[in-house]
Amino acid sequence: MTIEIGAKLPEATLLHMGDAGAETVNLSDKLKGRKVVIFGLPGAYTGTCSTAHVPSFIRTAGKFADKGVDEIICVSVNDPFVMKAWGEATGATAAGITMLADADASFSKAVGQTFDVPHLGFFARSKRYSLLAEDGVVTQFNPEVGPGCEISAGEHLLSQL
Repeated sequence: MTIEIGAKLPEATLLHMGDAGAETVNLSDKLKGRKVVIFGLPGAYTGTCSTAHVPSFIRTAGKFADKGVDEIICVSVNDPFVMKAWGEATGATAAGITMLADADASFSKAVGQTFDVPHLGFFARSKRYSLLAEDGVVTQFNPEVGPGCEISAGEHLLSQL
């Protein structure tokens, strides 16, 4: 099932690299009583993800905070080591964006946002999207319908607030 506006986000356990190594993150704990932006993308260090999608949220991070957003989370079907390194390499971590790994794609599958491109080695990767959740309920949802990063970009989601 594809997630939609008005739906509660599913329970999910994601991974984050902390000071002591890989740590589990219960997504519902991060969402409870908070306004959170989540954006999903196909993969760390991939073209559009690195040059357009993540930068769009770096550019808009302060404006989201001004609108009362408590946290911006980037989710990708990668491991937490890669997500940590990519967050540092792109400046996302310095901008305050939380980089979370959906290592087994369980969250991406639960929200109906996976796809495969076998010749690239992409299996159960996250489609490109952005959403706003308030207390775990989706209030905005922007699935990208074509190549590139237009509908799911930070600027577009910001314009909806």
